[in-house]
Amino acid sequence: METARTGVLPATIPFWETVAVDDKLVGVVSILRDAPDKPYKARRGGAWVTHGRVGTTTRDATREEERLYQQSGLVRYGLKPVIGSSPVDLDLRRLTEYLGRILEGDVPAEDDERGWDRLLRNLELVTGPPEHPVATVNGCLLFGLDPRRLLPQSGIRAVCYVGDEPEYATRADEIIGGALVPLHMRNGMKMEGGLVDLAWDFVRRNTAPSAHLDGMRRIDRWEFPEAAVREAVANAAVHRDYGIVGTHIMLSIFSDRLEVQSPGRLPNTVTTEGMRLGLRYARNQTLMNVMRDYGYVDARGMGVRNRMIPAMRAHNDTEPDLIAEEHRFTVRLWKHGRDDGG
Repeated sequence: METARTGVLPATIPFWETVAVDDKLVGVVSILRDAPDKPYKARRGGAWVTHGRVGTTTRDATREEERLYQQSGLVRYGLKPVIGSSPVDLDLRRLTEYLGRILEGDVPAEDDERGWDRLLRNLELVTGPPEHPVATVNGCLLFGLDPRRLLPQSGIRAVCYVGDEPEYATRADEIIGGALVPLHMRNGMKMEGGLVDLAWDFVRRNTAPSAHLDGMRRIDRWEFPEAAVREAVANAAVHRDYGIVGTHIMLSIFSDRLEVQSPGRLPNTVTTEGMRLGLRYARNQTLMNVMRDYGYVDARGMGVRNRMIPAMRAHNDTEPDLIAEEHRFTVRLWKHGRDDGG
């Protein structure tokens, strides 16, 4: 137990149990086969090294080999176990709604532990040995009761600035947390919003709509089109690199624009021009599939082309800026169009 804590970087938390063998008690230390922070490093004197297996020999991995391993897709971060979690950290209400109302499938009885375990494993929301089931990253993100407690990097940092640059003075500054998917009542009315809904609520609270009459009906026109904002936030939530800890998705409202920044670089072969043309990609296919089932993302994976760009053109005749950098990806939506001083 001490070696796992002090001899591995980052430290891992193994399971301890006592087993009776031939009238003796034996302590057993077990470690999950897949852990969330591969590749791990082992201590060698005062240094930390990563070992790689080549044929029958073990050798030190180079930094380039570590980088290639992390970018290869072999590390499916969403399927990793969340250390310290268990299936009880998942919201049974949201799971029941997803399986029953959304997928129109059979839902196990609440006390059918074996049925729930089998189903959640098939959906890749739970993993680990049968005696120590734990929630996966995807399970916590999609259906977690309190995702930020187990995954501090989840959620959204939302800030509304006074001017057009980041500064100390703000109108609002908060952390938006919660499950990615919403919860509805039996009659279909939304009881609790998902993360995208909560982000849009923040935008509505911190922007001022204009209004006009269409006959006897009042029409509100928000400073930023709802479809474009929702698409930008949903894409960030689905495609961000959750392996980068210590940072959130950033939702920033300025006097002249709105920005959504997603931690992590674009996946290999993906370009901003390709996204505009409808290139389909998914860093995390499970998140993509579930959010598609709820209608948050385009079923064909072309939300930028089919939702965001048309929404901005119709709103103020602009297009979103898509900015790819080494460690983040930014979507920028402009408040003013060509005919109103923008």
